[in-house]
Amino acid sequence: MKFHSKRTTAFAALVLSGAMALTGCGGDAEGGGDNGGSEDVSITMLPKNLGNPYFDTSTAGAKAAAEEIGATLEEVGPQEATADAQVQYINTAAQQGVSALIVSANDPTAICDALNQARDAGTKVVTFDSDTEPDCRDLFVNQATAEGIAKVQVDLIAEQIGDSGEIAILSASANATNQNAWIEMMKQDLEANHPDIELVDVVYGDDDDQTSFDKTAALLQSHPNLKGIVSPTTVGIAAAARYLSDSEFKGKVALTGLGTPNQMREYVKNGTVEAFALWNPEDLGYLATYAANALATGEIEGNPGDTFEAGKLGEYTVEDDNSVLLGEPFVFNAENIDDFDF
Repeated sequence: MKFHSKRTTAFAALVLSGAMALTGCGGDAEGGGDNGGSEDVSITMLPKNLGNPYFDTSTAGAKAAAEEIGATLEEVGPQEATADAQVQYINTAAQQGVSALIVSANDPTAICDALNQARDAGTKVVTFDSDTEPDCRDLFVNQATAEGIAKVQVDLIAEQIGDSGEIAILSASANATNQNAWIEMMKQDLEANHPDIELVDVVYGDDDDQTSFDKTAALLQSHPNLKGIVSPTTVGIAAAARYLSDSEFKGKVALTGLGTPNQMREYVKNGTVEAFALWNPEDLGYLATYAANALATGEIEGNPGDTFEAGKLGEYTVEDDNSVLLGEPFVFNAENIDDFDF
């Protein structure tokens, strides 16, 4: 699969910006960008949890955008990916009167009251990566369509197991909005287009490395005929790859899903993983920050048809569901993985 042409250059440029992508955890980002009118815009970045390489990378992109715009940006968040843990940070952001809040939701409804209270206080709310119910935010920055993400993972596992056999899914938390949407669409795709593939189990590693590692072991023990695992979460796929690489199942049980090149490089090179997919999380955080700034400054209201410029990524248009689409997933394999550093 290929990115839209205007996004390809930015994606390939990660090789040059990878060092920054690996250090994006916490702190303020201030700058004197040339875009004007944003000096007083303050943005709080609230990922699902801190210490997650995926969100470290998206925050690095957000910081880069904030520097270009001339806004201030602070990353905050819990250590565990739970909705209850996010609420206190949402409340604090509202009390501080920040211009905009960018959040990856741990639950589609549980944080809605807090988000709407923040909106009532004048804070613009942008969700990214994992959405809430639409009436809880002003705009959703979507990494890719749910259909596209589901399809690329099904296509990859089907190719790797010869389009036949038992597979399982290792997801994040049971309430994760994005994973649940992808899983439902994967099930539909499997039923409609891959009748010889049987989905025998869906388990949840809660985006915790050790839990995901243990769930992988349990899957292989519970399903001796398992031919493949799909993990639509960067924490899960890395933990599963770590388990498989040192087990008798290496090269026998296929693994694919969503991961970052730096997490997965050794497992691709040692033959544990053939190919996996992801969008560009750095660009996702970058785009979310430009969108938040556009809302905070009144450049857009978040209505369908609104357009705004997002720096190096170009112009974006708000779609009918009050969302902005970054692009399509990208497939990483042994031939291209060394071209990327994030």
